[in-house]
Amino acid sequence: MDKKTLRQQLIEERLNLPDRLERADMLQRVMRIWLFDRPDAVIGAYWPIKGEFDPLPALHRWKEDGELLDQPQRRRIGLPVVDKAHKTLTFHAWYPGCPMEEDAHGIPKPKDTEVIVPTLLFVPCVGYGPGGFRLGYGGGFYDRTLATLQPKPFTAGLGFTHGFIPDLMPEAHDMPLDALLNDNGVVWPMG
Repeated sequence: MDKKTLRQQLIEERLNLPDRLERADMLQRVMRIWLFDRPDAVIGAYWPIKGEFDPLPALHRWKEDGELLDQPQRRRIGLPVVDKAHKTLTFHAWYPGCPMEEDAHGIPKPKDTEVIVPTLLFVPCVGYGPGGFRLGYGGGFYDRTLATLQPKPFTAGLGFTHGFIPDLMPEAHDMPLDALLNDNGVVWPMG
């Protein structure tokens, strides 16, 4: 099966998961526990589209927990903004209620907030396979961004269990994720 067909099939399955809300609740828990010992103060994430898992509630709670713990460095959350010239992403500060606008793809992005550089980046997965490789939407934005971000952030993919593709073959430009979380727990790295 070609990647375009596979991508469409997985998105359709994800949109029609009868227990998607329960799976999302489980992945929220997995994410919150996984974040507990992370040293990061700046995390990049994404605005969920096409039935993707929404990481923002867990991240907002992570940010609030940091304020309660009186962390020395203020915790920040960034959402991607497309750099049209380089076809890469920059991350702009996001917080609940911040001004938003739609990008060229109709996805909400922070409006006029500062650019921040994440040390941890949550990446949406349409699908994922062995070795930490992901199937995205085919635009290559994350791979190009990760090839240029300095320092390179730790990358964690987020997806539901239905998206596992045991025979996913990476292409030369595909960058493997450092970790992958789904509604069953931590999938990658295998430990």
